[in-house]
Parts: sequence; C-alpha cells; structure tokens
Amino acid sequence: MKGLKYIIAGILFGIVMSKSEAISWYRIQEMFRFQAFHMYGIIGTAVVLGVIVTYIIKKYNLRDYQGNPIVFHPKEMSIPRYLIGGTIFGLGWALTGACPGPMFVNIGHAYWAIIVAVVGALVGTYLYGVLRDRLPH
Repeated sequence: MKGLKYIIAGILFGIVMSKSEAISWYRIQEMFRFQAFHMYGIIGTAVVLGVIVTYIIKKYNLRDYQGNPIVFHPKEMSIPRYLIGGTIFGLGWALTGACPGPMFVNIGHAYWAIIVAVVGALVGTYLYGVLRDRLPH
C-alpha cells in the first residue's frame, strides 16, 4: 500500500500525457520541424508552473510531507555539460519521437516498438554512470 500513491500519480501522469497528445510521435516531429506550437505550449506551461512553484516554496519556506525543509542547491554553471548533455538528449528525443516519461506511457498504450527506445535510454543511463567521472561537470 505504500506504493499506491506512486501508482496513482503514474496513472494520472499517463492520462495527462495521452490527452494532451504529448506522447504522439507526430506532435514531437511537428515541434522539431517548427511546424506547430502545440508541444512548445506544453513545455512552456511546465516551465512557467515550475518557476511559480519554486518561487512559492522559497518564499514561504515550505517543507516536504515529512516536515523536512525543501532546499535548492545551486548548480555549477558550465557550458559543455549542458551543451553536450542537451544535444545527446535532444537527438535521442528527435530520433525516437519520445522523451523518458512518454516512452513509458507509450508502453501503456501497447506501442511495443518503443521498448527499443526504453532499452536504449537504459543503456545510455548505464553508460553515463560508467563514464561519469570522465565527463565534464
């Protein structure tokens, strides 16, 4: 029963991703070809919501559900880490037509071919863990 809240959150996430068409390969290709605003609107809404929630958390010193303070640690600004990582992520997103969240929603829709992309993402994550000390951070 401890994991029930995560299952419910995942189901809600899947419903939202499906209804917003964010899992559609066609919509993602439209975005990368600059043919439609649909996905930019979804991503932009998420960014604005994230900024607002972060501001509220910092302003009111909100705590998590266990009573611990929510702390934001500043990250070191470095161009290579974001340029290389963003390029690899973007290429994978453009080639597969899905980013990590929608990949699993597509599996839920029984689009079995996406399992190849999921395996590729898992292998990429593993390789990052192996090579992490040698990469620019």
